[in-house]
Amino acid sequence: MGKGYAEGSAVEERLAALERGDESSRQLAPGRTAVYGSTEDDPETHFIGWLGDVDPDDLFASGAAWGLQIVRRNKN
Repeated sequence: MGKGYAEGSAVEERLAALERGDESSRQLAPGRTAVYGSTEDDPETHFIGWLGDVDPDDLFASGAAWGLQIVRRNKN
């Protein structure tokens, strides 16, 4: 049985568009990049700060936070 949308002309066109570089119109909208992770005070994943305001590499290396995720948020 086929995979439906993952086969045929739609996929071929998508791959051709990628090769042509037609992706410029599909870039992410500008927004802020948030850092989420766990800390000793709050072991559940939570918002830690905005990328640029906090450095996830420093947080992890120091042991202050772990399970870090970088997430782009749309401007609202």
